[in-house]
Amino acid sequence: METVTFRNADMYWDIAADLYFPPGFDKGKRYPAIISAHPIGSCKEQTAGNVYGKALAEAGFVVIAFDRSTQGSSGGEPRYIEDPVLAVEDFRHVVDYLVTLPYVDADRIGVLGICGGGGYAINITMTERRIKALASITGVNYGRLCREGFSNFDPIGQMEAMAAQRTAEARGEALQVDLFVPPSLDAVAKAGITDVDVTGATDYYRNRCVSDNAGTRALFSHRPSSIGWDAFHLAETLLTAPMIVVMGDKPGAFGAYRDGQEIYARAASKDKAIVVVEGASHYELYDQPGPVGKALEGVVPFFQKHLAA
Repeated sequence: METVTFRNADMYWDIAADLYFPPGFDKGKRYPAIISAHPIGSCKEQTAGNVYGKALAEAGFVVIAFDRSTQGSSGGEPRYIEDPVLAVEDFRHVVDYLVTLPYVDADRIGVLGICGGGGYAINITMTERRIKALASITGVNYGRLCREGFSNFDPIGQMEAMAAQRTAEARGEALQVDLFVPPSLDAVAKAGITDVDVTGATDYYRNRCVSDNAGTRALFSHRPSSIGWDAFHLAETLLTAPMIVVMGDKPGAFGAYRDGQEIYARAASKDKAIVVVEGASHYELYDQPGPVGKALEGVVPFFQKHLAA
């Protein structure tokens, strides 16, 4: 593995990324490459890198797992902005970087995204024609989630509160940074929360894969654009790349099962597949060997087919 930084040319700050290489890697050869995008509130060192990045590299791909702007080790201020427009453009800059590497075949670039990273991967693939194949792992339409569960189904009220907070911050008051994930499973239990996604997120980020780089938080005043965004907009017309969608069959509050079924139905792709992993929840597809293995059984042959020389 190699850690690199490269310039986000539009925003003038650096993007941090980890490169994973195939066994017997030879810089004199040209390889297919896959961009691996982390979930909402995550970082490149977690499931995008240490699980899917490693597995895809072992299968013969150069893989790049990157931190989105204002998150992890990447640049950008203020920190912890979860803005879909900015996030999607980050992918374009990652492609720009990949095509400068002599050992990457610029005509064989794919993308894999997990959770909200899956929604972002779907969206960028519609307009970034250098991406030739798409895999979504328990992908979530972050805009839909912000309009629904994250706003308590009151998106207008949330945006009014965000507007008031942004005015307060412009006048010098403290920033409001919200946690995406409860601080502990004890806190989840005390709050009476039983949803499989919330408990799974807490267990993953607080127990199973703790990282100082993981955000698991967002700047409240900078989130109205998320409410007005839709990962799947124009999929019937623009989403033509080969696509595989993976989700578990245990639906939770974040809606990956619902979103996976929707994008599979709506995508214009002529070559598309759907994998429903029986008995798996959203966060089990992050790192649990059984569900991850089932996901990779679909994803690895899919990329080998569509990114072949």
